[in-house]
Order: sequence, then structure tokens, then C-alpha cells
Amino acid sequence: MTLADTLHGATIPDDIGLSNFLKEYIMRFRLSRNLLLAVFLFPALCKGEVPDRVTILYDALGKSAAITKAWGFSALVEFGGKRILFDTGGNAEILEHNVKALGVDLSKLDFVVISHRHSDHISGLNYLFRVNPTVKVCTAAEPWGPFGWAVPNSFYRKEESLAANMRYFDGNPPDMLSAGTPWPQANFVRVDSKTEIAPGIFLVPTISQVTGTLELREISMAIRSPQGLIIVDGCSHAGVEKILEAATKIDPHIRVLFGGLHLVGAPDPDIQRISAALRDQWKVDYIAIGHCTGEPTFAVLQKAFRDRYIYAGVGTVVNIP
Repeated sequence: MTLADTLHGATIPDDIGLSNFLKEYIMRFRLSRNLLLAVFLFPALCKGEVPDRVTILYDALGKSAAITKAWGFSALVEFGGKRILFDTGGNAEILEHNVKALGVDLSKLDFVVISHRHSDHISGLNYLFRVNPTVKVCTAAEPWGPFGWAVPNSFYRKEESLAANMRYFDGNPPDMLSAGTPWPQANFVRVDSKTEIAPGIFLVPTISQVTGTLELREISMAIRSPQGLIIVDGCSHAGVEKILEAATKIDPHIRVLFGGLHLVGAPDPDIQRISAALRDQWKVDYIAIGHCTGEPTFAVLQKAFRDRYIYAGVGTVVNIP
């Protein structure tokens, strides 16, 4: 038996011939080592730390019969000890059902991100505010949207020649015109520029220039990890490449892309081009998309990314690769 064996836990035989002084030294060494292990390991055990992961709470595709499928999107993002709800789906009762079926507790969140104003992403707020009424909710700076953001009176032209009773506010409008919201008590936070909402976690706004959603404001989330960016999109109304162009100013390497790509009705040539660009130009490591990406796009991306295509239907828990 070596001294190293003895120091690290081997039983000390009575006849090994060690002096009482050396035996006492060994026992003190073991006690100090165990205390150090306790100091470093006990906090992590107490916290019950979970791996970095994304749980899909709401979508129209999925494998589990216990989870309700519906059009819309919501995901719980857990990264670096933070718990972030991204979007809330299109129906509060369905979100509640899915959350409970998956054992997810929405009363414990660091903050919420609402990607854009469409009802299939915000309707679950009615359930969220029942269980977590004061949580911080980050939204796009959408004028006249459902989040109550005011707009400057300069948005309309003035006509000084009119009588006062023919003019808005008798010709003396407030500087900002308030907008209502169905959730007047909510803790909404306006995001109109790239914002680091927590260390390494960025909110990236875009504005659609696409016919049908012109001027729609949307927020994507980009998390900077040692392996590259983890990007979560709601619908990519501005175009996924516009979002990646903005996000890669944070880090040019994209580790994984979640969410909807809004190619649900896109023609085949567009799907082929964008799928190839994600793989070859943007060099995305992994794809974990869903929602409005579209069935033809799922098929093309599966072929393009092969074993780097991660299934992300509702109820799926995706450990960050």
C-alpha cells in the first residue's frame, strides 16, 4: 500500500507501522478534502440544476397523445440557469393543458419574450398572467399593437385652418397618443433595438418588408454559448436570413436554430434556396424548427441537414447540442 492510497481513502491497517503523528495527518487530510468537496458540490445539488434545453410547449405537430396540438408556438428556454418563456401559443386553455402535462411551472420564470403581435403567439398570456402576473414580458415596439405602446402625435398631418371642434383633441394633442391593451396591469417591456436582456442573452428586433406582413415588428432571441448562437424565432416574418444577418453581428457561428421560418406556403424554389443557404452560407450546425416552417420545408431540411436535423414537435425536450 502506497502513501497515496492511504491519503485517498484506503483503510489504515493497525500493523502498517505508521507513527501516530502520520496517522493523524492522514485523517486531517481526508477531513479537509471531504469538506472542500462538500463546499463545491453541495450548492449545485441544492439548486437542482438542469441542462441547457428547449421544451416545445405549443405547436401543431408532435408525437405525444397526451399533448394537445394546435396552431401557434411557445417554448420554454432554459439556459445558464435562466428560465425564459418564448411566446405563449394561440389558446390559453391549450397552453395550460400542455404545460401541466409536461410538468412545467410557469410561475418560475426570469422573463418572457413575445416575438410579435399575432394571436397564435400571444393568446396564452391570459393563462400566464393567472399564474405569474408580475413577470417581465419583452415585446416589440409595435405602434397600436396589443401591448399598449403610445405613438407620437406626429403620425398624423395637422390642418390649422379647421375649427377646433374639427380637429383632433381640439388642435392641442398630447405629445404621445396612448394605446390600450387587454392586459393593463402587465409588466410589458418595450424592445426597439438589439438588447442584452441578461448576460449573453440578446433580443434582436426586425421589421418585415414582405407583402402581407409589411412593417410588422418581430423579436428573435439569440443566446451566445461557447458553441455558437442559439437562435429562437417566432415566425421569421422579416425573413430568416434577415434575422440571421442581424443576429450574427453578435457571433458569426450559429449552433442551432429553433422556431418558425414562415415558409408554410412558399414555392419549392424558395424553399430549396433558403434550405441550402442555411446549410452552406450561414453554416447552421443544427436545425430544430417547427410551427409555420411548412411541411415541404420540413422535408427539404431533413434531407439537407440529415443527422443535424433535430425533431422539435410539441412536447419535445431538446437538449442544446
